[in-house]
Amino acid sequence: MKPAIHYRIVPVSPEAHLFEVTLTIDKPESAGQRLGLPVWIPGSYLVREFAKNIVSIEAFDEHGALPMAKLDKRSWQVAPTRAPLTVRYTVYGFDLSVRTAYLDQTRAFFNGTSLCLGVEGQLDAPVVVELVAPAGKDYREWRVATSLKPLKAKPFAFGTYTAANYDELIDHPVELGDFTLIQFKACGVPHDFVLSGRLPKIDSKRLARDVKAICEYQIKLFGEPAPFDRYVFMSFVSGDGYGGLEHRASTALMCSRDSLPQPGETGMKSSYRQYLGLISHEYFHTWNVKRIKPAAYAPYPADGEAYSRLLWAFEGLTSYYDDLTLVRTGLIEVDSYLELLSHTITGVLRSPGRQVQTLEDSSFDTWIKYYRPDENAPNSMVSYYTKGALAGMCLDLHIRKETAGKQSLDDVMLALWQRYGRDFYQGKPVGVPEEGWEAVAEEVTGLKLKPLFDLLLRSTEELPLEAALAQVGVLWQARAQVGAGDKGGWLDKAKPAGVWLGARTGTDAGLVKLTHLFTDGPAMNAGLSANDVLVAIDGLKANQTNLDAVLATAKPGDKLEVLAFRRDELLKFKLKLDSAPATTVGLMASEEDKAKLAERRAWLGA
Repeated sequence: MKPAIHYRIVPVSPEAHLFEVTLTIDKPESAGQRLGLPVWIPGSYLVREFAKNIVSIEAFDEHGALPMAKLDKRSWQVAPTRAPLTVRYTVYGFDLSVRTAYLDQTRAFFNGTSLCLGVEGQLDAPVVVELVAPAGKDYREWRVATSLKPLKAKPFAFGTYTAANYDELIDHPVELGDFTLIQFKACGVPHDFVLSGRLPKIDSKRLARDVKAICEYQIKLFGEPAPFDRYVFMSFVSGDGYGGLEHRASTALMCSRDSLPQPGETGMKSSYRQYLGLISHEYFHTWNVKRIKPAAYAPYPADGEAYSRLLWAFEGLTSYYDDLTLVRTGLIEVDSYLELLSHTITGVLRSPGRQVQTLEDSSFDTWIKYYRPDENAPNSMVSYYTKGALAGMCLDLHIRKETAGKQSLDDVMLALWQRYGRDFYQGKPVGVPEEGWEAVAEEVTGLKLKPLFDLLLRSTEELPLEAALAQVGVLWQARAQVGAGDKGGWLDKAKPAGVWLGARTGTDAGLVKLTHLFTDGPAMNAGLSANDVLVAIDGLKANQTNLDAVLATAKPGDKLEVLAFRRDELLKFKLKLDSAPATTVGLMASEEDKAKLAERRAWLGA
């Protein structure tokens, strides 16, 4: 067995948000050991420069201090030594997200990519991690939640844990604190649901029951046994939190307090539905991206970007299956699912960037676009999450139609799992080649799918959504937006198309601030820009209420005189209103056609 790499991690100063890490290398490189911290974390495709949070660092052996040279933004080299090498460093952690590290007097959380320097040349060596509690009586109730395997640690206790190698180490985040623990088994496998933060009273039995339904459905979709011995959900609860990041046997989540089920609640409130969808999404990633993954991610390069045109399949299809899981398990009704689907369609149709960027290009450019949106993002890009989900639905319904219901996207996912995912961590990992996903889909279904893939992935033409949904008896209503909060959904009496501003708005000291302008919209054509603050419209003070009132009574072709501040300069504009586009979609299930009803039930499982 290779000598292990040892990490000792201590939340040494919660009030200053500092972790202390002691790294011990039994047999360092004789010519001088090189160390490096990743610049990004798998699942969040942006170079985040984690090394910037290292506050101090020193190296020494049994004879004393050793010189260290910083080689670049993420790497160091220690002077040669034949003795065991120790590197001690402090890391600042105060990013309240699922991607990095956080520490204060209430809790600690970290990903290995933020705290654990990789030992170049020994990344395949086994790892031992010692987790130490903060000093002081205020931390006596703190426990440990992680999917790392315990070595000499009792369940949920501080002590030593182990990983097979560095890649495994950084794929098991750690939560420390006085958290709430809910436990259940799914398909016989233990699942721990950890909630940190200040909690309201919650219906823990309902939460466990609902999440168990999600887990069991997805395990059975890909086939038992589950690809892990134990799974851990880590969810930080706050006033307005939301987000998630997948790992091979756990997920880190953030949610708002009002998204949790309350005692006595029986209905499915929208915030809880959204939270269950997030849980479903991250859990599905256990198969789709943590094990079935692009060849470019096998292995993940720690020092820079990994480019793939397949994120539409790994993030988009996961986004397709997350809400699909909810309706197939009966957690939500068909009408509720169609409402969610209408929101997704509406969001894509309201982004002119769908006519500029293809799904493959969106996947490839994630490093410079998706995680760095600016005021022009709606005009220049499309999300591989949302459009990818819709492309997956079109593909699924096409396969079902062309094979007379004998096959579906489920069969393609299962084949990918069996070929690429099931044995990914057994021996040398093999990822899906860039052309391999489509090849498997054609092989499994026996269909010539290239023309459809060209349309869905490599063109900016509109997706055949209406036709695809019609084959399963879903009625389509395209209309103009009705009010600022209208995300889409069926209206029994759709309001006739009125006018629109051609912009997204926010507020600034009670005035209307333009946050995004749409290509060729009235606001852009008038010369207005993002971040302009409207002062007056036709001589009256501009606020959101007044603006909505003007737009409600205006007609296409009407002209408005607009005064706006750009920076500290007052400018005047002549704005000509235009008809509001029918980019808001409502969906409704038709019960009239019995054949289509049967097809819809086969698709949705309801």
